[in-house]
Amino acid sequence: MIILSGSLLACNSNSTENPNESANESVVDITNKSVDDFEKAISEKGSQVLDVRSMEEYQSGHIKNALLADWTDRDEFMYRIQSLDKSKPVYTYCFSGARSSRAAAWLRENGFIAYNLDGGIAAWKRDNKPLEGAANVKQVSMQEYQSFIPSNKIVLINFSASWCPPCKKMEPIVDSLSKSAADHFVLVKIDGGEQNSITQELKITVFPTFIIYKNGKEYWRKSGIVSSEELTKQLN
Repeated sequence: MIILSGSLLACNSNSTENPNESANESVVDITNKSVDDFEKAISEKGSQVLDVRSMEEYQSGHIKNALLADWTDRDEFMYRIQSLDKSKPVYTYCFSGARSSRAAAWLRENGFIAYNLDGGIAAWKRDNKPLEGAANVKQVSMQEYQSFIPSNKIVLINFSASWCPPCKKMEPIVDSLSKSAADHFVLVKIDGGEQNSITQELKITVFPTFIIYKNGKEYWRKSGIVSSEELTKQLN
């Protein structure tokens, strides 16, 4: 198995939060948590942290283990939250708390247990809480990418991202399949959230995306949630 980390601006929205927005605009009945209470809550086992900003904002600094679903891109938001677990709490945040309070309100109205970070990342930073950001990683060239695809083997390329909820859902399926059929195909994992160059060249805009190569040629491609049965069928 080959695992590559290496930035795809998968969200087409370039919107940034209006500095004049405030958490006071949040919908009634949303439970806002102070920075300290939010930090304590997300440290609990099973908590789900959801950054609802744009990809560019996320890459400028995000809370550890945060998933990403841009509230201003409704199609993206709806697609990604499908992979969240309704039985576990979701903790939302944005820049100032305005977008995330609306996102949390929607989540609560649709069966989720949702809480919002009061004051957003701005408040988090003021309290000197830790943030993580994308590192400068060497980009994989097309030539290097092609070297991962031997002509005498079946190869499954898995483009995913650490912040992508559907990718997290697919991870155990892919890993289990790889272990059970390690002698049948080669699995290559590429972090599309960091490997911007190759994902753009291959026109990948949705995570996860799976590509199967046979005899060195692309044989099959599909984005989103894929069943183990479908993957197995295509790999045979």
